[in-house]
Amino acid sequence: MARLSGRQVVTLQELVKAGVSNVEAARLLGVTEGAVRYHLRRQAEGASDGRARQAMLAESFRGAIDAYLEAVGEKAPSNVTELHDWLVAEHDYPGSVRNLQRYVRRAFPAPPLRARRRVETPPGAQAQADWAHFPAVRLEGGERDLVAFSMILSHSRADTIVWSASADQLAWLSCHNDAFRRLGGVPATVRVDNVKTAVIRGAGAWGELNPTYQRYAESVRFHIDPCQRQSPEAKGKVERRIREQRYGCNPYTRHWNDLAELQAWSDERASLRWSRRTCPATGTTVAEAQRAELAALAPVGVLPEPFDIAVTWRVNLDCTVNFESRAYSVPFAHVGQQVEVRGCHGVVQILAGASVIAVHPRGTGVRLVLNPAHFEGAATDTVLPPQPLGRMGARLEEIASMKPENRPLDLYAALAEAAADRERRRA
Repeated sequence: MARLSGRQVVTLQELVKAGVSNVEAARLLGVTEGAVRYHLRRQAEGASDGRARQAMLAESFRGAIDAYLEAVGEKAPSNVTELHDWLVAEHDYPGSVRNLQRYVRRAFPAPPLRARRRVETPPGAQAQADWAHFPAVRLEGGERDLVAFSMILSHSRADTIVWSASADQLAWLSCHNDAFRRLGGVPATVRVDNVKTAVIRGAGAWGELNPTYQRYAESVRFHIDPCQRQSPEAKGKVERRIREQRYGCNPYTRHWNDLAELQAWSDERASLRWSRRTCPATGTTVAEAQRAELAALAPVGVLPEPFDIAVTWRVNLDCTVNFESRAYSVPFAHVGQQVEVRGCHGVVQILAGASVIAVHPRGTGVRLVLNPAHFEGAATDTVLPPQPLGRMGARLEEIASMKPENRPLDLYAALAEAAADRERRRA
């Protein structure tokens, strides 16, 4: 049975007075005809909402509520959930939080409104970003749930949409890369919601940032600015653009052959929006404002490969670092130093500072992933190169590097030949 709010019940009464049929009233209110008949019957019987009677339950705890307010120094409860927890713990309050909320709304004056400060951000200062979910989009011959990553420059209002099949950490960072490229640069700050790919605990300025996202931001050189909890107005520009996107850039208008086709269509729509919309901050078109803002944005340059795991390890004496139950080689000059290991899509990147010093395939069946070139080179001031390979070791390495079909049929004979040649040289 669908529930109608108090306002909808009043609307239903007015519709009935106007002679609207039950079927039409149900359609207008988005409920079944049975729900309409049920509420009309209750009105005819003079029945009252049971929730109104339930609110009287808290009236018997008014003394305790007043004592709580006096202790915290408030005239009206500012946090009903905390009040409810206290009443349950101290006075065995049997009602629900909703029950207490209804009583507080009726028994106490509404809290004062807090005015919002409207601030126009300067060029290059901020972008706002968020996810939007689109279930059952017709794609590749079926229906798939997609997410759209939206980013907008707060000054020029230049916006872009990047489509993705998932909203995991790799997708979050990859969409950032694509959005920065489409917007033409990197702003000083990016305001985001408290999604787990950005903030793993808490919210706002006191939240604990996702370490992977934090490392990415340090590499790209922007500051992460998470919103306070339940404050969508703090990133109202991107929220408004997402609402408009549901209608103006709706992916349900046709069947898409693949994600690239949908992305190309979205990019074309974005270009049209930029040329038609007016930027409130400049009075010019968004396209003109975006071109002017480019000078204040950091250049895109070479963006880091998106990664979902980033750890810092010391390089072992055998020129390897451990990651995901595997050992990966690095150039011997970094022995004893701290390096960052990133798990990217299909590869493992190893960085010293901001420089990538090694790249290996990720998730292979091999547990010891080596690059022979990492063991060669001249000595540094602090690290000597490994001992050079002898003829036997060089032959072993040569055979190991061969394709299986090119390896000697008699491996024992090939190694025995290398050993005999070594003995002749000794003699």
